[in-house]
Amino acid sequence: MTQPDTQDVALIVGGGPGISASCARLFATNGMHVGVAARTPDKPVLQALETSHGVRRYACDASDLAAVDQLFKNVVRDLGMPTLVVHNIDGRVPAIFGKAIDEAEPGIALATLQNSAFSAFLIGQQAARLMRDNKPNARGAKGTIIFTNASASLKGFAKSGAFAMACHAKSGLAQSMARELMPQGIHVANVPIDAAIGWTQEDGSRAHRRAGTTVDDNMADPDCIAETYLQLHRQHRSTWAFEVALRPWTERW
Repeated sequence: MTQPDTQDVALIVGGGPGISASCARLFATNGMHVGVAARTPDKPVLQALETSHGVRRYACDASDLAAVDQLFKNVVRDLGMPTLVVHNIDGRVPAIFGKAIDEAEPGIALATLQNSAFSAFLIGQQAARLMRDNKPNARGAKGTIIFTNASASLKGFAKSGAFAMACHAKSGLAQSMARELMPQGIHVANVPIDAAIGWTQEDGSRAHRRAGTTVDDNMADPDCIAETYLQLHRQHRSTWAFEVALRPWTERW
């Protein structure tokens, strides 16, 4: 595998015990300076990452322009110019799920769109502005922007209109950015995850709050998702992948 660049700076937006925590651990272990941004940066898992892996924690509402602008200024000041940015916010607003189209509350639908696609726009915009000034690394890349997405970006399920709308919008944003930025040396990838994500609980089991405990690798392992993200970041520009759909071997699709 290609060795990491000595000046790699990774920013993960959306902090929790699943994909974000796995990415932070893996990136830091591979020699990157890592920051994680969340609305609630004092979560125990993020505090633990700070202690164990030197991860910097930042408070940020990614759907707020001023907050996002300040986030990137803080990251540049503390860690350096970002070379890898992961937008790991799907915008789920629980009250919108399972609602028929005539039952869905418009305000909650708008919040879902703001939390997901609009925040992705703000994060992607700031990342692109900074990465354009980076010097190309040994693989010809100035940086990588990865958007975590969901299976709703590939198929709109019944009674999930608002979430499907947000995921499709995020996918369209990523594709447009890839077409614009990849010729400029910035790798953009959209990663729909068609699975429940089972992360390691305090008792050592892997589980999902709605899908239960993992059995025979029937759920996506966030540590393995993080490995895919690192691989995307290290791809040579002659073979950049744009959309990589991840799903367990048992998933019906």
